[in-house]
Amino acid sequence: MRWNLRLAAANRGIWKAGELQQTLAKHGLVISAGKMSGLWSGNPASVKLDDLDVICAVLSCGVEEILIAEPDKVNQPAADTDPKATGTSGLVVTPKRRDGRSLPPL
Repeated sequence: MRWNLRLAAANRGIWKAGELQQTLAKHGLVISAGKMSGLWSGNPASVKLDDLDVICAVLSCGVEEILIAEPDKVNQPAADTDPKATGTSGLVVTPKRRDGRSLPPL
């Protein structure tokens, strides 16, 4: 997904992060300067769905204008891989302690 808040805001005449921050605060969404910077720069760590609702309401836009899907960036499975064979390989993994002591008997 690509975050497109800055362009969506610019299309509505909002050119500065501070302007959007003030408008969001008027609608009940108070955002810290650090989080606003992340939203504005295009690399938010996370966005709550409730916050996204307020952002869309303030900008009068849909979610699809702010979050743009990029399906071509998704890794595709290799063509020669058998989907049934992606489970266990039959090997038994025995955990070992790092302190050198042996594990209790089974």
